[in-house]
Amino acid sequence: MSPARQVLERLFRRAESACRRGADARVSLSMTHAADYTSLRSLGELEAFHAAVALAEREGAILVRREGRSGDGSRLLRLTVADPAALARHLELPLLGDQVAAAARELEPWIARFPVIAEALEAWGQGRKVRGVGAEAAADLAAAARAVAAREEDAGHERVLRRESARLLGDSKRLERLSAWLDLLVTGELAASGWPKEDVWAAIGLRREPQPMLLAGDGTVDLAGTTLPLVRPYLGLPVERVQAVATRAACVLTIENLATFHEAAVVAAGAPVLLIYTGGMPSPAWRAAYVRILRGMDAQPSVLHWGDIDEGGFRIAAVLAQAVKDAACVLRPWMMSPADLPPDAPGAREPTAASLARMCRWAERAGWNVVAEALRRRPVQLEQESLVPLLPTGSVCTRS
Repeated sequence: MSPARQVLERLFRRAESACRRGADARVSLSMTHAADYTSLRSLGELEAFHAAVALAEREGAILVRREGRSGDGSRLLRLTVADPAALARHLELPLLGDQVAAAARELEPWIARFPVIAEALEAWGQGRKVRGVGAEAAADLAAAARAVAAREEDAGHERVLRRESARLLGDSKRLERLSAWLDLLVTGELAASGWPKEDVWAAIGLRREPQPMLLAGDGTVDLAGTTLPLVRPYLGLPVERVQAVATRAACVLTIENLATFHEAAVVAAGAPVLLIYTGGMPSPAWRAAYVRILRGMDAQPSVLHWGDIDEGGFRIAAVLAQAVKDAACVLRPWMMSPADLPPDAPGAREPTAASLARMCRWAERAGWNVVAEALRRRPVQLEQESLVPLLPTGSVCTRS
């Protein structure tokens, strides 16, 4: 970008900022201390700068004050915006108001369904960026809204990410590029949530590849009319077809991480526990099957969840807690409180203050206020795989 272009764009941005504040848009810029101008040394550089400014002046975009005593009167003293619209045309830049109006037209079909879009438009209208970009990203946000809406209407199924991207958007990789906008729509927050993109995809039922529901325990499973025995160490089933599980287990324990699930499944033989792998962030289809399992059990089980002691782990717990509530049960934590850990737990580390606050917030959303208080007393993060699998037994599996 040439020095003259940099100066004119800076002047344009100041005019736009003044418009947003309701001030006079005819802002000016002193050239006597503008490094873009004063640092020019060669005659060719100065002539190119003066020619660019003169062209903008002739088009009625700016007013120019020159030093009359400089011999030829060419030395620039001050540039002032004469007409912001003319300056925008000269620079081939859209006016903020026009850009936001175009974004509003693009996004209007989705505002009622996703109220956070109205917040994004308001931010853009104030000249703020959302997820690092301005209103020029409206088409991407609209595409993301289309994809999220389609997945909400098909919540009973999981879909393969790239195939669904090709089906909905005609580009097998576009949904991956829209992950920041999917995050905005899923969380309803303008600021980035910090969710891994895989969790964002899973939250709307998208996976990189098909993922079965893994169960470990004793009993049988109803697959839409076909009954199969649960086998050791575990059984993988298409999530959409799981209707119910007949089991004598008094406890249902969901496990966030695959390695821990495998280890727990091996040691669970004979234990009165039904283990279910969540696949990280559980999808809507997975949660629907989970609710069917809980509702179909003969006696109300003790329902527990074991995940990482970190932001992601408690975020997953909060999502599961809502599903468990839909099944008229209550989700309780398993090995997720600092009170459950030995003083010298391997791999334990202290979270930042911001991370701790988010952990506590998600724990409270899960209904685990006691865990949140324990975290505040002993701030700690710990990955689930650092612990040896320990299964609930006895009274833990009899409380409702």
